Amino acid sequence: MKKISLCLFFLSSLLLQAQEEKLSKYYSLDASYFYGSILEHNPDISHLITGHPTGVILSWNQKTYGLKEWERRYNYPDFGYSFTYQDLKNQYLGESFGLYAHFNFYFFNRNLMFRIGQGLAYNTNPYDSDQNYINNAYGSKILSTTYLMGNYYRQNIIDGFGLQAGVSIIHYSNADFRSPNNSTNTFTFNLGVNYLLDHEEHPEYIPEGIREKYTEPVHYNFAIRSGVNSTGVVGSPQLPFLTIAAYADKVINVKSTLQGGAELIFSRSLEEFIQYKAAAFPQQNNDPNADAKRVGAFIGHKLTFNKMALITQLGCYVYYPYTSYVEQIYNRIGLERKITDNWWASATVRSHAANAEAVEFSIGYRL
Repeated sequence: MKKISLCLFFLSSLLLQAQEEKLSKYYSLDASYFYGSILEHNPDISHLITGHPTGVILSWNQKTYGLKEWERRYNYPDFGYSFTYQDLKNQYLGESFGLYAHFNFYFFNRNLMFRIGQGLAYNTNPYDSDQNYINNAYGSKILSTTYLMGNYYRQNIIDGFGLQAGVSIIHYSNADFRSPNNSTNTFTFNLGVNYLLDHEEHPEYIPEGIREKYTEPVHYNFAIRSGVNSTGVVGSPQLPFLTIAAYADKVINVKSTLQGGAELIFSRSLEEFIQYKAAAFPQQNNDPNADAKRVGAFIGHKLTFNKMALITQLGCYVYYPYTSYVEQIYNRIGLERKITDNWWASATVRSHAANAEAVEFSIGYRL
């Protein structure tokens, strides 16, 4: 599960969203210790799994009580920022420090909290051809990171203090920004405390009320996506790519929008890989002038939170003459921010199964 990294985009979006209206704000803090194991999602990293990683997760949360309509719609979630420290218990993997933006969602009378955090991490001991060639998981010091947390959660048990316990998964990858990039996923058990600031002043939740039916006509979108990536071969250069997309969307309710369309992908890294394969493996009769363009058709879903949205898409290459580089089915996941009624921007990761090809930064226009 390689995802993409989107922390700076997400952090700035949340900050802008928080400043839109001058409303009373309520906050909480939490801190958890974790202990776990690195999952062997790829046999190529088995030599790096030598101990049980430990660390801490520190978080600041802004509580919601339904002062805005979207808060009531999602059962009063929290949003905020997290810091993680993880000792990976392997001399070649080193330690990692992460900074995230996150959302907390609540279920079962708010006794179950689910958190998703996305951000950037700094690793102290990435791959180096001379000093640390054993580490084939991280090709760079700066990594994309995602963490998921599911906790039994009780707040304000005594004087604002509460308890939480459960499991978390912490993922580190650089989405092929630099090779190697086999990544790690750490499954952990966590135990922690939370504290509700100014706990005596927090209001009651505002009831949702009657939901009104919401409809829109079909809209058409045009987008340009770009960034840099590598071929996946150690030592390969970072080269630009460009994607031109056109698709239709249909809003089915205030939360969900369905999407469907096509895109044309130009990749300098794929051109480099084609030439590399032809030169390195002449016995395979690879054509160094093979067409590197791809055309994909995709369907998708947009889950909207105020001006932010979670994008998930599933696509299939209907034209990809060079088949040795990627699989035919691909997926995209990321965040989109509404700028105006027509313009939007996004940061997403395009992957093939668990293998991320690129982090994409997009600008789009919706008719």
